[in-house]
Amino acid sequence: MKSFACREASRLLSRTSAGRRTPIAAYAISAKALPNVRSYNVQSDKASVEITSRFDGVIKKLYYEPDDMAKVGKPLVDIDIQSDISAADEALLNGVGDGAAAQETPKPTEPQEQELEVSRNDTKALGGDEYSPAQSSSLPPEPMTEPTKPQRQPGKHASLATPAVRGMLKDLKLNIEDIEGTGRDGRVLKEDVQKHAEAAKQAPRSTIPSSTSFALPSQSLEDRVHTLTPVQSGMFKQMTKSLSIPHFLYTDSIDFSSLTQLRKRYNVNREKTERITPLPIIIKAVSLALQRFPLLNAHLDTTTNSAKPQLLIKGAHNIGVAVDSPSGLLVPVIKNVQNHSIASLAQEITHLADLARTGKLTSADLSGASFTLSNIGSIGGSAVAPVIVTPQVGILGIGRSKIVPAFGENGELVKKEECIFSWSADHRVIDGAYVARAAEEVKKAIESVESMLVQMR
Repeated sequence: MKSFACREASRLLSRTSAGRRTPIAAYAISAKALPNVRSYNVQSDKASVEITSRFDGVIKKLYYEPDDMAKVGKPLVDIDIQSDISAADEALLNGVGDGAAAQETPKPTEPQEQELEVSRNDTKALGGDEYSPAQSSSLPPEPMTEPTKPQRQPGKHASLATPAVRGMLKDLKLNIEDIEGTGRDGRVLKEDVQKHAEAAKQAPRSTIPSSTSFALPSQSLEDRVHTLTPVQSGMFKQMTKSLSIPHFLYTDSIDFSSLTQLRKRYNVNREKTERITPLPIIIKAVSLALQRFPLLNAHLDTTTNSAKPQLLIKGAHNIGVAVDSPSGLLVPVIKNVQNHSIASLAQEITHLADLARTGKLTSADLSGASFTLSNIGSIGGSAVAPVIVTPQVGILGIGRSKIVPAFGENGELVKKEECIFSWSADHRVIDGAYVARAAEEVKKAIESVESMLVQMR
């Protein structure tokens, strides 16, 4: 009957990923070894590791009970070897003992490299597959540090804990050896972990080491001067003038269901260039509303007589449409919208948008607007607070339509395509009620397209 000692295996298992060495007392047998088995488990505060015997046989004696602490260089089990033993294995068995353990224990004056070399030789002797010499040699030497305070003497079972306690330690990222256990033989309990965690939270931030640190790359960034483009210069002048306008904002949601159904019926079997989008229908609905609320289609004249400003109500509905072009935001103007059909408006919008994207808009295409539409929904967003361009007194911002749940006439749940319209008006000459009535007129026309078609000439 031969005695199988796992001194070398214990030393290898006691190395952590950071290259530090932890006492063998941190490991405990977690499952009782049974006859005719070749492996058993030892558990540390971080993992459960299986140690496999290289000999076939029957276990005759257990030196430790489950949850007991294994000691360095001491046998774990006695195995009655049933198979033949080679000369190398016989030499290994005869060399394993207290004398070998004493030789492997490095002297305090020996360098750390010698200790790592011994570990590599031990690995070869064990014939283990999991622990290769390359893995052992890659471990950095342990730094020599002087203890700043006396070490706490843990109890016999200070490093043991129940699975629930170890789960708490893992969640809180704590080391069981840093916690003083109050259980039997120094065991760490749930209360000890909670007490330690609360004490760490109450400690100053400067005393708590950061778990991770990121080294941000240093970049040399220089400031640069950007000259305003002609489009930005024009926008700067216009928006500076607009700062003197007290804006009145009014928003409302519009049901696009009727509009979408009309577009789908019209666009069936038509070429892409002949299809219509919601924008020409909205522009036509705004033009019909301006006939009933002409104050929104006006210019505020403050230059002729500054003491007595006056409104110049425009007869023609010249509606500017904001277009996102490569050079910036441009607002080409569709002249005489009141005389256009929805189909002709769609063609005019496409024509002006192409000129804007190719940079071929003339000054005549960009001047003379009496009212403006900003279709921000083509890019994104639901609601917007559009800024009025002087001398105009109103502007409409159109958001992106989206499907929302709603209730039908009989209380049933239905889908509704909703879009937010945001109106801005010059509150010096236009009051909120006037804007709200004009917005309601546009809403009725879009939600019931058939009634709008009746009003068209």
